[in-house]
Amino acid sequence: MAKINTSIPEFKVQAFHNGEFIEVSSEDLKGKWAVFCFYPADFTFVCPTELGDLADHYEELQAAGVEVYSVSTDTHFVHKAWHDSSETINKIKFPMLGDPTGVLARGFDVMIEEEGLALRGTFVVNPEGLIKVAEIHDLGIGRSAADLVRKVKAAQYVAANDGQVCPAKWQPGEETLTPSLDLVGKI
Repeated sequence: MAKINTSIPEFKVQAFHNGEFIEVSSEDLKGKWAVFCFYPADFTFVCPTELGDLADHYEELQAAGVEVYSVSTDTHFVHKAWHDSSETINKIKFPMLGDPTGVLARGFDVMIEEEGLALRGTFVVNPEGLIKVAEIHDLGIGRSAADLVRKVKAAQYVAANDGQVCPAKWQPGEETLTPSLDLVGKI
């Protein structure tokens, strides 16, 4: 199981991005915030709703210095075909990583071995390559990009403000907490 504060696996995969096939590797992530959004398969039902929602929030994540990578066990060729045939997927501007060998799905521990598919896994990775948020859903349960954006901003706030923590439902600009003996039993 992927664990908080563990390093992401080393990888080098093919991707479809902005009309081109590119290579993406773990080296490309060094020094940057990243989100990995695993999903079971292209040309399915819940997956396009999630990726469309993520595409709608992509500019906000980019403005926060975060790159998004969607990942399924399909090839980069299948990602292109889906992108070309679906109005929802066509609006995606982030790299769509192909993982036909399952190196990423296994590395993040979201592979369903008997099906060759990935669970719905979302991982926020800091510039040092450490997992700061890990969320895994069963196949029938879609995710919310708005909540992902909130979690990314909370992770970035905590990273930039040593000794501060973000309470439940925290939004940028709201009060945070400074853990101390004085707070014990008073929240």
